[in-house]
Order: sequence, then C-alpha cells, then structure tokens
Amino acid sequence: MAGHFEATPGGGAAVALDEVEIAILRSLAVQLLELIGPGDQPADGDDPLAALFAEGPSEPPSDPALARLFPEAYGDEDTELRAASAEFRRFTENDLRTRKRDDALVVVRTLDALTPGGDGAAVLRLTADESRSWLGSLNDLRLTIGTRLEVSDDDGSEDGSLYRLPDSDPRKPMVMAYLWLGALQETLVETLMP
Repeated sequence: MAGHFEATPGGGAAVALDEVEIAILRSLAVQLLELIGPGDQPADGDDPLAALFAEGPSEPPSDPALARLFPEAYGDEDTELRAASAEFRRFTENDLRTRKRDDALVVVRTLDALTPGGDGAAVLRLTADESRSWLGSLNDLRLTIGTRLEVSDDDGSEDGSLYRLPDSDPRKPMVMAYLWLGALQETLVETLMP
C-alpha cells in the first residue's frame, strides 16, 4: 500500500503516507483553495434561491492556471462561440468553483484527521465519496502544476523529459510533485474502477 492507493470494502480506498507526504499534500490542497478563492456569497445568505440563481463571471480568468481549471466551454474562435461561452460560464462557474473548493476541503480534512504512528506514517482510509473528492482534487492539482510548469500534450513534456531535469533546475521540486500526484491519481482511478 505504500505510495499507492488500494481498494477497500465499500468502494473506498486507502494509502499509506508518511509525514512529509501528508504535509506536501495538505500544503498543495491549501494552495489550491487559495487559488480558487473563497467564492461569492449571495446578498441574502438565508435565501437558498438567491444562491441558486446567482450569476458568475462571464470572462475567463486571467491566471493561466485558473483558466485551465475553468476553461472556455466552446472555444473563442468566433464572436458567436465567445458569447455562448460567456453565457455558459456565467451560469456554471460558481458551482464548479464550489465543487472544486469542496473537493480540496475534503483532502485537507481527511489529512488533518490522520494520526501518524511512531514511524511517522499513517494509513489514509477514504470512503467512496471521499475517494471521488480526492480524485477531483488530485486532477485539479495536476492541472494547476502542469500549467505552471507549461506542460502540454503537444510539446512531449510527458515523454520522460521531466524525469531528466537536473537537480539544480528550480522546477525540479514541482516536477517531482506533479509526477507523484500523477501516480497517486492513477492508482486511485484503478481502485474506483468496477
């Protein structure tokens, strides 16, 4: 189980993590929460219909990582598609931000509930719902880090060149985190497959 998720009864998953891994995952999830932001509250916080009909932004985020997390629905090739994307974003981005925030909060809370043993390791046991939240958050973290590292499918960055960065390269720690999150994500996907 060390270093990869395994299926547990009831559709959940478990993984053994050491104190450093727990700290890294928690730090990344908190940074993701900060990047996504706190969310807008409707003017009347007691009115659930106000929240339901709250409109979000119509323009894509200027931060490339946020733009990757909240992409254009229809592209931006022509005026008609831009208008459709803006309209779609206005009515969906707030909910998407809320879901991404909720997923990251599940990561933080489940990590905070861990009690490492004398060897500094702990076994993280997730329910099926928590596993899905973790999967969403791992994906968001990889998209964010990949954007910051300028990883793209077109440039062959995932062909192994990331593995060959010299230790002196300042990107090395983030590349290692990106690759490790990918391995965690892959094993979690495998545990959730029927």
